[in-house]
Amino acid sequence: MVLLGIGGVVAGWAYGRSLNNHLARTDAFKDVPQESRPTQVVQGALNVLLLGSDSRDPDKTADSRTDTIMILHVDADHKKAEVISIPRDTWVFVPTSPDGNNGNTMAKINAAYAWGGTPLIVQTVEGFTGVHIDHVALIDFSGFADVVDALGGVDLKIEKTIKSIHAPYRTFKKGTQHLDGAEALDYVRQRYQFADGDFSRERHQREFLQALLDKAASAGTLANPVKLNSFLQAATKSLTVDQDFDLVDTAVELRGLRSADLTFMGSPNAGTATRDGQSVVLSDKTKAKALFQAVADDTVQSYLAKTM
Repeated sequence: MVLLGIGGVVAGWAYGRSLNNHLARTDAFKDVPQESRPTQVVQGALNVLLLGSDSRDPDKTADSRTDTIMILHVDADHKKAEVISIPRDTWVFVPTSPDGNNGNTMAKINAAYAWGGTPLIVQTVEGFTGVHIDHVALIDFSGFADVVDALGGVDLKIEKTIKSIHAPYRTFKKGTQHLDGAEALDYVRQRYQFADGDFSRERHQREFLQALLDKAASAGTLANPVKLNSFLQAATKSLTVDQDFDLVDTAVELRGLRSADLTFMGSPNAGTATRDGQSVVLSDKTKAKALFQAVADDTVQSYLAKTM
């Protein structure tokens, strides 16, 4: 994308380095006990923990909690990738927080971020899945409105006609609709109008990311240097990554991947229940273990062929 948009290897490399240097950084693996971390089984495979939050979301009750938790697994041959959502209310064991004041208890998985920031949620996700996390990217979904607008909007399939519960109370009509940034983010925030509640929002977030990738990889974006630059600038402003993440190296490694090569899915669950007075999501331990073992072993495509 960089080479097509800027033109020329040297200019493209310099531009990519500039974007990389302007990415916000976080020490994602600080205080994560090395002895407790899963072993990276397959060389060449890549596991990125994607954490999404939206400070403008009127449903947020705690600013420090993360609303979106996904694992991006890139196969070792870099021909396929999978994005697995973990519901934010999944009931898991959260280790002791670095300050010793919280954790060492069962809780909703997103409590880990509130109690110990990125390092504790890395430790919690690794403990829950058995998957070694190589990199972390925090996505500011409120900033993604600018990303969508830089692309000229996205096409989203609205599964049923609903009215937003947030001002300005838009009506979203069933069918494929072309949405600008504010409209798209408004839609993916909705959950009360759907029978499966938060699962619907999780599903819509995956559909939104797929639509975003489709638009970013389209000829209309790649062949337009101005649009491409606007998209890349907006995207990097909405991301915070770990200290070792290198945008240029990652782009080169994954240059052959397209959105059609990605599979989006949710972590297997056994429905909802009440724990300690809270509505939580229970993991289907047998199915989740099989899925995440496939991630750790880099055999997800074989797993999907047997289960889907």
